[in-house]
Amino acid sequence: MTRIYRISPECLDEDALEDAAEAIRKGELVTFPTETVYGLGANGLDSRAVRRIFAAKGRPGDNPLILHVESIEKAREIARVDARAEALFRRYSPGPLTLVLPARNHVPPETRGGLATVGVRIPDSSIALELIRRSGVPIAAPSANSSGRPSPTDVATVLEDLGEFVAVALDGGPTRVGLESTVLDVSASEPVLLRPGGITLEELREFLGEVRLSEEMEELRRSPGTRYRHYAPHIPLYLWNPREGDSLFLSLESPEGRIGYMGIAEPPRNVGERILFSDLSHYARELYRILRYFEEAGLSCIVAELPEKGALGRALRDRLERAAGEGKEKSL
Repeated sequence: MTRIYRISPECLDEDALEDAAEAIRKGELVTFPTETVYGLGANGLDSRAVRRIFAAKGRPGDNPLILHVESIEKAREIARVDARAEALFRRYSPGPLTLVLPARNHVPPETRGGLATVGVRIPDSSIALELIRRSGVPIAAPSANSSGRPSPTDVATVLEDLGEFVAVALDGGPTRVGLESTVLDVSASEPVLLRPGGITLEELREFLGEVRLSEEMEELRRSPGTRYRHYAPHIPLYLWNPREGDSLFLSLESPEGRIGYMGIAEPPRNVGERILFSDLSHYARELYRILRYFEEAGLSCIVAELPEKGALGRALRDRLERAAGEGKEKSL
């Protein structure tokens, strides 16, 4: 049985955190909130514990994990942190930025997905940071969902997907950001954005100068969430660009009452249920929850507005396009 603790970020429950930390040290799995999504955590230096993550999620073994640490000093223990990486950590951490760095030899190949690099992040969550401190090890923590499904932004969703595998669940309420971290590869001379997120390409370019947006498969394999279908609901998801007319809606054969719509713009026709967001941050925060909500509502399909590519819209497009999947995307 999963031991579930309701825990406040403002008033940390020491007994709950110690139980969770002990589970990590024993090689068990713990789910906990970060500012982005809920993670499925294990000792990132314990090969057997890491393999439990892959088995629980049904995750491909060549898909690397991110190691979560509480400080730059701890990052140095698992990766080679040069002056540029240190400057990025100081500017954006704690926060939703993962840096891909040359790994130290003692980081297991299972954690690294067989690569010479490792993703490192300092999360902006008092619960996560205290759990890492008490555990005394870097915590490998992909999103706490079955592989390919929408990521969880609350503990109930985690337990629905993976409850049988989780020893301890720290319930810190809904997450603040809702999308996984930005992943920036700084393991070579040229910075490369592998996965867009809350720290935008524009912000990184302003801080670093030129940052390349990668579309090369060999580079993308250094980051989780870039090569396989991810974030997908069980019903078809179609992407609508409101700047290019309403032809998608005209092409859908599903009755109006069976379509769910989510976006900022008003849909051009009646639908069964619509969720309108106030801005892109709101859209990002609620994206995964609404995808699951629509599939559970018994609708036949979902239509999601495709944002423009700039800033946070780039991260939303990335998640939506992967959720729609090859052969399902209708981005007009």
